[in-house]
Amino acid sequence: MKLLSTLSLIGATLAAVLVAPAAPADTGGSSLLVRNATVYTMTRDASSALTGTDVLVQDGRVTAIGTALAAPTGTRVVDAKGRALTPGIFGGLGHIGLEEIGLEQSTGDYAQRLGQMRPEFDVTLAFNPESMSLAVHRTNGITFSVLAPAAARGGSLVAGLGAPTALDGSAPAPVRSMFVDLGGDANDLSGGSRAAQFMLLRQALVEARAPNLVMVHDERLLSPSGRQVLLEFLKGNGLFVLQVDRAIDIRNALAFAREEKLNIAIRGGAEAWRVAAELAAARVPVILDPLDNLPDSFDKVGATLTNAARLRAAGVTVAVSINDTDVDDAGKTRQAAGNAVAHGMPKWDALAAVTRVPAEIFGVADRFGSIERGRTADLVLWSGDPLEVSSLPDLVVAGGRVQTLESRHTALRDRHYERVKAGMAR
Repeated sequence: MKLLSTLSLIGATLAAVLVAPAAPADTGGSSLLVRNATVYTMTRDASSALTGTDVLVQDGRVTAIGTALAAPTGTRVVDAKGRALTPGIFGGLGHIGLEEIGLEQSTGDYAQRLGQMRPEFDVTLAFNPESMSLAVHRTNGITFSVLAPAAARGGSLVAGLGAPTALDGSAPAPVRSMFVDLGGDANDLSGGSRAAQFMLLRQALVEARAPNLVMVHDERLLSPSGRQVLLEFLKGNGLFVLQVDRAIDIRNALAFAREEKLNIAIRGGAEAWRVAAELAAARVPVILDPLDNLPDSFDKVGATLTNAARLRAAGVTVAVSINDTDVDDAGKTRQAAGNAVAHGMPKWDALAAVTRVPAEIFGVADRFGSIERGRTADLVLWSGDPLEVSSLPDLVVAGGRVQTLESRHTALRDRHYERVKAGMAR
């Protein structure tokens, strides 16, 4: 009976929390002044934080950065007391807004299994701006991420199109990137051998660029709409994000991109440090997981915690994204960046890897990744070092609006806390 009563209590609590929407963003007042902060602007020309600095936000935009700024009438003033103020944090390449529960496949909309290469598959059409995961991650200081389609069994090594998106509930950015899986993990999608992967990609490019070369009875990879979408993507010099880990596969990807004149970024890159010089020379960025240390496949025999530090030392542009794309793992990007610092990556570079750099790679540096005059306010005030896992946001501004630090997770926590406290009082 006691067990049934406990289960009933948990069920009632969950029901109450799940039907109650998260509190909306703060709409009171049009001005905010954060005073006496240690400001990490993360602009390209900055290399250190500004101590004792104020940031003024008016009508959603940063209008002034300096010392002893005057607060206009009606301005909300927050005394930072020297705490760190950074741009909003990048949530990585994943499924925020595309799935609700990582272990429940029916809640995920990030992969197609049509049995054909469909580069026109645009995962942003499945984005749910009211997903409760957005509010949960905002409370952790994450203000933007990249919606990334996944290559799945029954689909194709060309996963499809993705895009950056804000976590304030606004629509995904209009810029698109094409996601492609390569290496051993994609063997099942390419006839059983990685040797076939560039062959298939080359055929797809030929079909898009020169459809007249494909005869009536030839086996085609692409649908008419797929050829059109891929051709327009190529004409616009769109970014191909290549998921690849083994050093030789990265070299082959660089050669293929050079031959086909493709704009690429490497995702994963567990052994990228082994080809750091080539990556730097080609100016190809690497989006990696600094926590990737175990050789869990033959593509990752050379995985190391020093990957990010070695790449940066060689002049490679590095961004951070957790390998696991489950929606609940996006909050680990700060932890991963901190881990990179612990293994030799300069702190400024690590913070850039979860703010400005991913914004630049995916073409949204005008909206995210830095604190600059005239920009839409996108910033977080931290309780401690922003790369310490124990630090939490005291203030989050996304899309120019102060965001609530409450979510359904905090509501569930508080509800149980109140019940426990009441029980102890009895």
